[in-house]
Amino acid sequence: MQVTSKHDVTVESAVEDAAITLIEAATDFHAVRDRTMAICAPLRVEDHVVQPIVDVSPPKWHLGHTTWFYEQFILKGTDGYKLFNDDMAYMFNSYYETVGKRVLRADRGNMTRPTLDEVHAYRAHVDKAMDAFLSHGKAPEEALRILELGLNHEQQHQELLVTDIKYILGNNPLFPKYDDFTESQAEKTKGEFIEIAGGLHSIGFEGPGFSFDNEHDRHQVFLIDFAISDRLVTNGEFLSFMDEGGYADFKYWHSDGWQWVQENKVQAPMHWHKVDGTWHYYTLKGLAVVEPKMPLCHISFYEAFAFAEWKGMRLPTEAEWEVASNRFQWGQRWEWTNSAYLAYPGFKHAPGALGEYNGKFMVNQMVLRGASVATAPNHSRATYRNFFQPWLRWQYTGLRLAKDV
Repeated sequence: MQVTSKHDVTVESAVEDAAITLIEAATDFHAVRDRTMAICAPLRVEDHVVQPIVDVSPPKWHLGHTTWFYEQFILKGTDGYKLFNDDMAYMFNSYYETVGKRVLRADRGNMTRPTLDEVHAYRAHVDKAMDAFLSHGKAPEEALRILELGLNHEQQHQELLVTDIKYILGNNPLFPKYDDFTESQAEKTKGEFIEIAGGLHSIGFEGPGFSFDNEHDRHQVFLIDFAISDRLVTNGEFLSFMDEGGYADFKYWHSDGWQWVQENKVQAPMHWHKVDGTWHYYTLKGLAVVEPKMPLCHISFYEAFAFAEWKGMRLPTEAEWEVASNRFQWGQRWEWTNSAYLAYPGFKHAPGALGEYNGKFMVNQMVLRGASVATAPNHSRATYRNFFQPWLRWQYTGLRLAKDV
């Protein structure tokens, strides 16, 4: 997998220029579908059905949901298409109220049926129908736009698959190896701060290519002079925060963050374990000693904010991050910003079921920028807005410091 990444999307997120061609569509469709299966290839059958926490979906559910998307929004209602099974919509709809009832997210781990073999058969059934749909040469432009959206949607689930698999295996007492997936590379930078002049700057998506609706409309923001680090915070730096009592001193934390630390007895990033007095962390290669020079990972917004406070600095806003993003390397970690997830000026909900997602989640979430080692190839850009609740940390999340100048 390559370093280059989260929620379902809307029809309006497709760009306004011509939709992808049939040849491009067929090629891209198979490439995306094959990659999803490749991510699941190292798993055992039992790994596909586990849901340790509500935020983690079983891999089998991801396989079914990404298949249901094409069936529901492209194939259903087309001439000659026969539903694989009437139950699949109920089992694999994620949150689309408009298209019917669904299994509650917390109950996805109870879905021992359909079996993994049946889900694979469902996937093959829909793939065959999509091949036929794309081969007759008459697919309407709107269907191709939805397909492009569906492919990006599946790529988002590919990232979720990787992180969900890591959580599932990382909570197995044996800490089993997934494969030789490389999660970290030491950054070759000087650890300096890049100064950015304030004033009016433009942010948001513009130009050809795909984008999600929450990246629109491009608009101007006013920034004061600031500086941003040329590298991510490392494990070693965060170990210093831990050793100096960062988790035990309320003055670094938001009130909600301090309550979260106390209630959950948090003492380290997710997947960290102290073994014989030495900090280890679970990686997809298995349990390993924490490497100080590697970028920090699996922290909440609360932890990112507290670390920045401890350093006497702050997190960048998402506008600052985007304006400065061409001045540093990014892509190993989703980077927490100090920006609430809100609509840009001019944002509009798309009509119908496909307009349900991004807008209705613009509350109680914080924005992350960049991409991660689990992000699908060609699925990242500087305007991409990822978002999660501030306590979540099972994704590849890290931070980059900023300060006023």
